[in-house]
Amino acid sequence: QVQLVESGGGLVQAGGSLRLSCAASGRTSSIYVMGWHRQAPGKQRELVAAITSGGTTSYADAVKGRFTISRDNAKNTVYLQMNSLKHEDTAVYYCAVQVAGSTRYDYWGQGTQVTVSS
Repeated sequence: QVQLVESGGGLVQAGGSLRLSCAASGRTSSIYVMGWHRQAPGKQRELVAAITSGGTTSYADAVKGRFTISRDNAKNTVYLQMNSLKHEDTAVYYCAVQVAGSTRYDYWGQGTQVTVSS
């Protein structure tokens, strides 16, 4: 089992920045991919950014150039630096991890609210 705890959400004005953190505990040696997803009201959950244990990253088109995902393997923590925030970035952000050998995200955090005022 892997437990995930997110922090760093909040209210920010458009154009501002926030940094989300997600600390993993438990069987962290099994983690391969760490990712951030988000779900806005009335919309489906979407993958925002992901990073492998080797540091390979991927981003949704909507956040490329504005968001940066990073990972501290020693601390079992993944970060999402969000710059130039837009109103449409408002959502609940979830941290999730994929364990080695899995093809889906296996464990999820409780979510943290990000609200961008326009």
